Amino acid sequence: MNKRRSRPNWFRIILLSLLVLGASYVNRFIVPTVAPLGVPSPTPTVAPETYVAQAEGLFAEGKLLPAVDAYRQAVASRPDDPATHIMLARTLVFAGKYKEAQTSAEDALLLNPGNSMAFAVRAWALSFQGNYLEAETDIKRALELDPNNALAHAYYVEILVDSYYNGIGSFEGVERAIEESKVAQALAPNTLETHRARGIILEATGNYEEAIREYEAAIALNPNIADLHLFIGSNYRILGIYDKAVESYTRANALNPEDPLPDLYMSRTYATIGEYGKAMQYAESAVADNPADTNLHGNLGVMYYRNAYWSESVQELGYVVKGGLIEGGEQLDPIELVPNSPRIAEYYFTYGLALSRLNQCGEALQIAQLIISRVPSDELAVENANAITSRCQENLAQTPETPLSSPEPDSVSTATPTPTP
Repeated sequence: MNKRRSRPNWFRIILLSLLVLGASYVNRFIVPTVAPLGVPSPTPTVAPETYVAQAEGLFAEGKLLPAVDAYRQAVASRPDDPATHIMLARTLVFAGKYKEAQTSAEDALLLNPGNSMAFAVRAWALSFQGNYLEAETDIKRALELDPNNALAHAYYVEILVDSYYNGIGSFEGVERAIEESKVAQALAPNTLETHRARGIILEATGNYEEAIREYEAAIALNPNIADLHLFIGSNYRILGIYDKAVESYTRANALNPEDPLPDLYMSRTYATIGEYGKAMQYAESAVADNPADTNLHGNLGVMYYRNAYWSESVQELGYVVKGGLIEGGEQLDPIELVPNSPRIAEYYFTYGLALSRLNQCGEALQIAQLIISRVPSDELAVENANAITSRCQENLAQTPETPLSSPEPDSVSTATPTPTP
């Protein structure tokens, strides 16, 4: 009864209370925020609209491939939206990815078989692949579904003109393209595609200065589309304003350095004004961009000839006449000599002239005869065929001690056909 009570240990009581309160806080507020082991942490979801806005900004800056990537992310985020597939397809066309653009447009059609823009963009992609008849069928279907689809009218202009250039369409198609461009202009006068289409038909009908103005209007809307600079450069070249042509081609090359066309066109422009060294350099760059294009090898062969590289000229132009394997093992198909194609005729007569320079007259004379029989109305080609024959006759008349002619290019062969865009 007289036992004394022990004093409470306030330090231990306070410490235990703090530990209890701490454990309660951790259990309530910290544990729920910690991911369980082995379970992946959730990824924040980005709205498709965010990707689309990003893609539109990249497109405006001329960053086409990054824009394509952003549209692909938008498609992945919302795969059942045909509009996003169509925006991706349109950007792919501008980026030169025509087969991929066709696929994206077809994905939109799977989601909505009655979508006018899906048919229109697929038609546009098909035309760049040379499928003009199928492209025209699609573009007509697009206009049946929506007669007021301004972009479809603009694409139709390009399809009709390219079809005519490639010998499939008729001149009536060009007249139809004039009307289609006016409809597009009435429906959407301030869009890039409308100005582009109007420029294309003006160029096709020989109104080069007006075409330049339309292309400039399109460039004002987006200065970073390489094709527009190519178009305007070709019109300057036809008008003989070569410094502006080179300036436009240089801009196109900077925007799309993998495209061989700016280098090809600069090569031809410098050849036109007699700067054959520069012409050869750009011709080599064009082949490096796309070694599988026989036409580019033909152009390089011409420029080698202009610089008195006979053997190299024969090798490159031989791909045009006979085809063959290039370094890397890829097979090049020959290009047939046909009427109304001065550029191909130039490849053939330059090949014959180079052969005659090397005194390979057996084949050179065959080329001369082929030119006269296939393209008798091409005065420049026939004149050069006769020059091949004359040179081979001179070679036969020479003794072994007599040197061959000086390595200056033939005066006839340096004549350049009228530039074609």
